[in-house]
Amino acid sequence: MRSKDRISYFYDGDVGNVYFGPNHPMKPHRLCMTHHLVLSYELHKKMEVYRPHKAYPVELAQFHSPDYVEFLQRITPDTQQLFSNEMVKYNLGEDCPVFDNLFEFCQIYAGGTIDAARRLNNKLCDIAINWAGGLHHAKKCEASGFCYINDLVLGILELLKYHTRVLYIDIDVHHGDGVEEAFFFTDRVMTVSFHKYGDLFFPGTGDVKDVGEREGKFYAINVPLRDGIDDGSFLRLFKTIIMKVVECYAPGAIVLQCGADSLAGDRLGCFNLSVDGHAACVRFVKQLNLPLLVTGGGGYTKENVARCWTVETGVLLDTELPNAIPDNDYIKYFAPDYSLKCPSGHMENFNSKSYLNTIRQQVCENLSSIQHAPGVQMHEVPPDFYIPDSDEDEQNPDERVTRGMQDKHIQREDEYYNGDNDNDHIMDDAS
Repeated sequence: MRSKDRISYFYDGDVGNVYFGPNHPMKPHRLCMTHHLVLSYELHKKMEVYRPHKAYPVELAQFHSPDYVEFLQRITPDTQQLFSNEMVKYNLGEDCPVFDNLFEFCQIYAGGTIDAARRLNNKLCDIAINWAGGLHHAKKCEASGFCYINDLVLGILELLKYHTRVLYIDIDVHHGDGVEEAFFFTDRVMTVSFHKYGDLFFPGTGDVKDVGEREGKFYAINVPLRDGIDDGSFLRLFKTIIMKVVECYAPGAIVLQCGADSLAGDRLGCFNLSVDGHAACVRFVKQLNLPLLVTGGGGYTKENVARCWTVETGVLLDTELPNAIPDNDYIKYFAPDYSLKCPSGHMENFNSKSYLNTIRQQVCENLSSIQHAPGVQMHEVPPDFYIPDSDEDEQNPDERVTRGMQDKHIQREDEYYNGDNDNDHIMDDAS
């Protein structure tokens, strides 16, 4: 057992300043709500808090096609009508709209996950958290399901520089299709996704029979679930499968996507998990004592997202949080009871014991088909992604040090935006 986990936490207030548009379910405002809840419980005092760097286009192109990255960088709401063919080609539009500061938004959340992976690689922390990340649907050449850049794939590619095998676990209500697709042909990454499947539920992939191909055969694990799964059923299945996976695969690091749309009462979800049930998955993975990168993901009832990720920050810090939410800038969203815990709802569980047993048996059978801990010849560790040097001669000499310090400094006071600096609530109310 590690004596005490060292936690790095990544946050940039600007990530919550974007607006997907009226009636769009994705509200980045939830990230500001989460951060202020973390601050109100004083959890930031137990972690190293960092502002992530904004990922460079060349970093994003480690996975995504350069033409797609370039288009995201160029497109604006004012010019999108000039590029109707490209909008279709890159799947931008209703689900994935073009909005102001879209590319900067992508740079921030992807930069957080890349930075998190690098700190883990350099043994500067045991657990790294980026609640702004976890956008698991984005594909190499197109946006999908509210996701533009797949930060998870970029983070895993970083971890693979130092680790022979990386395990990816996804507890979002939607199948982690973008991550699975990226690593479908390799045994260097095992992807394990627990998700709703059937009834034309987005994205429509993730059958238990989808197991990977070629060198990646049996290294993609899908756990398709039906409506209404509750804490007990989910946790039994989760613990059984993850224990078996870790035993067979022996990963060097884990990436855990904690999409909160699997909670009861989510605007787009159909599961019946409580915050405690969701957080129990995080606790179980933490107790495996492997380098751990934790991200957010889906979650569309934003006050419950903030509750969930705050509780899970506490879990990662071994800190039990009082149920009464302390005063903070977003306290009104937690009315009328102002309580942290969010119980499960009153949904029928359509996952019978026999159905769940069949899924568990199929997954275990697939796992028994793989060699234990596939080996790979590790070569010299490649350098971190190329970062272009800024031209210092063009900078104001008084700004050189302060800008660099701003980007890297730990626990900046102005990181914890107070109400006047945070216009999310204004934009959010407009929807």
